Amino acid sequence: MKIGQDAVVTIAYSVREKGGDLIDSSDETGDFPYLHGHENIVPGLEEALIGKDVGDTVSVTVPPEKGYGLRDEAKVFTVPKSHMPDDEEITVGMEFHAEDRDGSIRQVTVTKVTGDQVTLDANHALAGMTLDFAVEVKAIRAATPDELDHGHVHGEGGHHH
Repeated sequence: MKIGQDAVVTIAYSVREKGGDLIDSSDETGDFPYLHGHENIVPGLEEALIGKDVGDTVSVTVPPEKGYGLRDEAKVFTVPKSHMPDDEEITVGMEFHAEDRDGSIRQVTVTKVTGDQVTLDANHALAGMTLDFAVEVKAIRAATPDELDHGHVHGEGGHHH
């Protein structure tokens, strides 16, 4: 079976900022299973994997537009500290889930704390970066009906959210 729409694919991977340091690797997190064609990985990597087979390796450079997107300064905003959880001290680098004006939940990162104001950034941490992926295809199988219905891979023993 080759990689295509609705295949469950397991990959070993490493990702680096173009010409730079290692950002993430399956050496630390374990092989990564995903459902192909369901936006479970960045589009540039997904495109590069189409038609590959178990044992194939892929090295691909993914620009921001086909990765985690361009940085959008409109996603950087300041809120009063009183809008933040008051059970702990707010420090730069903390991450929270916040609801935006349309009710969507977004991850935000604290980038600055000044007096009673907190600056938050809702851009993905890798937004704006060109990324180098090195991937080895470890396994491919057909997705189950439940996986297709839910749009992601289920672990051994079924559905775990």
